[in-house]
Amino acid sequence: MAKEENKQGDKKPTKSPEQIEAEKAAKANKKAEMAAKAKAEVEGSKPSSEGAPSKSSGGKRSGRKGDDGEAQPFPKDYVPRLRKRYIDEIAPGLAKDLKITNKYAVPTVDKIIISMGLGKAIAEKPRLEIAVKELSQIAGQKAVICKAKKSVSNFKLREGMEIGAKVTLRGNRMWDFLDRLIILALPRVKDFRGLNAKGFDGRGNYNMGLTEQTVFPEIDSAGVTFQQGMNITIVTSAADNAQGYALLKNLGMPFRVEEPAKKAG
Repeated sequence: MAKEENKQGDKKPTKSPEQIEAEKAAKANKKAEMAAKAKAEVEGSKPSSEGAPSKSSGGKRSGRKGDDGEAQPFPKDYVPRLRKRYIDEIAPGLAKDLKITNKYAVPTVDKIIISMGLGKAIAEKPRLEIAVKELSQIAGQKAVICKAKKSVSNFKLREGMEIGAKVTLRGNRMWDFLDRLIILALPRVKDFRGLNAKGFDGRGNYNMGLTEQTVFPEIDSAGVTFQQGMNITIVTSAADNAQGYALLKNLGMPFRVEEPAKKAG
């Protein structure tokens, strides 16, 4: 038995000191390469000082856009022009006209929802990416992609397909967008004759549509590859359509004046 164990022990390969040193050097080189690779990945994932949010904004971004289309922080104590006008002039006037004694019951704008239907994006994937980018530029806030909730075979639609984009604006971003919509975008609509006053839903909320995105100055018409319409929903705290109409009319929404129908004969 002892002789057999000795024979088995003789079969084990032995390493020379040169081989051992070579293996140690190879392991050390491998560790150094892994450490350098990890360091490079960490440094590459860090945001640059130019793109990082300022400390004064608390790391939050606002709705104003810079040259690169990214949202930039609002200045401290910034109040949008239309919001200031609402607080100083419009709200007191509405309270008087609507005979509202409680100032907190005066109707105001709660939020604005902008949505795009992108059914053609099912066959053209780049169309969705371009539309999301343009919607983000218009709103000053990152748009989210909407997915189909159920399958419809007639439209070759399956549940989970990306078929739209939307963005919900509140606060300063909402007031800034509404101001740009009234002052800049609507006057650039072709053959514009005013908004339809029948777009209210019965609860003081107003819906309207635009046929192209180029009415907004944020979009460069020379670089547009396709025309894309959108739906804009203005959600208010009005109790009924009459209060909602009075609010938006005083804010400057250019509603169409319906002419009385002429009698035949």
